Amino acid sequence: MKRIGILSDTHSCWDDRFALHFADCHEIWHAGDIGDIDTLRRLQGIGPTVRAVHGNIDAAPLRRLCPEVLTFDIEGVKVFMTHIGGYPGRYAPGVRRMLIEARPQLMVCGHSHILKVMYDRELQLLHVNPGAAGHHGWQRERTLLRLVIDTGQMRDLEVIELGKVAL
Repeated sequence: MKRIGILSDTHSCWDDRFALHFADCHEIWHAGDIGDIDTLRRLQGIGPTVRAVHGNIDAAPLRRLCPEVLTFDIEGVKVFMTHIGGYPGRYAPGVRRMLIEARPQLMVCGHSHILKVMYDRELQLLHVNPGAAGHHGWQRERTLLRLVIDTGQMRDLEVIELGKVAL
């Protein structure tokens, strides 16, 4: 069993509540637009494993450390993670083809700043976008997710609201 903390679109924003909410997580996944290496390093200080992809605002130093796409297996679940992924029925260009080839059970993406969890019946995968954890963007609420993956099953998905974004 693995507890996973998921966030995206921090845009260089650090919130000490990331550490609070992810303290008991085995892994932390960042779905891009990290913003700077310091934010990534601070996440690495919370948990033993951090997996991250770069986003469209991430500069060369983060692009060298974090790939555009990650595909990996954890607890019997194949995961596909990218920043600009779209969502079922409206995947970003080329993403649907990659999903068909990779055949994941879980897709994690960011970019839209919209918290969205939905099942893609056609591709038989759970699509997860944790929304935005940072202050930059048009979102009204900053959000994180936690999820348990256990022997091929995904369960106990939690939405964590960090508060309103000042306009």
